[in-house]
Amino acid sequence: MSALLSCFGCCGGSEETTPPSTTRKDEKKTTESKEQQQKSATSTIAQKTAATERETNVTVSNKPKVLIIYCKSRISYREDQQFNFFLDSTYGHIKKLADHVKKGLEKSGSCDVELFQVPETLSEDILKKMGAPPKPNDPVLTFENHDKLVNADGFIFGFPTRFGAVCAQMKAFFDSLGHLWQKGSLNGKLASFFFSTGTQGGGQETTAWTAISQLAHLGLLYVPCGYTFGSEMFSLEEPHGGSPYGPGTFAGADGSNQPTTYEVQYAEHLGKYFATVVQRFH
Repeated sequence: MSALLSCFGCCGGSEETTPPSTTRKDEKKTTESKEQQQKSATSTIAQKTAATERETNVTVSNKPKVLIIYCKSRISYREDQQFNFFLDSTYGHIKKLADHVKKGLEKSGSCDVELFQVPETLSEDILKKMGAPPKPNDPVLTFENHDKLVNADGFIFGFPTRFGAVCAQMKAFFDSLGHLWQKGSLNGKLASFFFSTGTQGGGQETTAWTAISQLAHLGLLYVPCGYTFGSEMFSLEEPHGGSPYGPGTFAGADGSNQPTTYEVQYAEHLGKYFATVVQRFH
């Protein structure tokens, strides 16, 4: 009987449970397997998410963005036999140079370019009384769109002179950037100029000088052309605007003089040159 009980006990013992150590090992393997499956699933989701983001952003450019911001030549002085009066300059010297600067930037193929006008400072009534022509179709860079300045890498400002200094309309635009100055939003970005004066002594250098102070306070880095346009800058064969500070044109005392071939070529050169410089900083 005892022998039978002993045998039964052995058999019962072998059928009851597996050793505890073996159970813990199996449970650990099961847990590790589940963790690996979860990691694999998470990795797959992350890969799909990244692929979706790449597809969504496929049109986003990695090129530096340059904004051309100009103030249209608006007022010139003309003397009549009976009285003196001011009238709107319809010849668009700055606009013409701006288009050629844009052309140079686009030819470089290394920048995304946008062209803007600064806001008008005179009322519609005053402009009508002056007989002012319609503004160009380029968008106006209003206060609400100043985020475009924050997102850009560089700027090329174009403006006519006023008594040898930057004109009031462009100065008003610089003055409107106080909120960006306060935040340091423009620090380290690049900037350059092109300009228009009535005569050779009208401010082809001083107009740029008076604008450099605006860049300094905003933290912008000034990029002069120097003499990179070549030996023609020293030529005296014909009068031409421009200086080491940037391309320029002579509008004439009455605004009737058109930008010369040299002057528009220099403007295009500024676009190309600025593109190479901004690319180094991008």
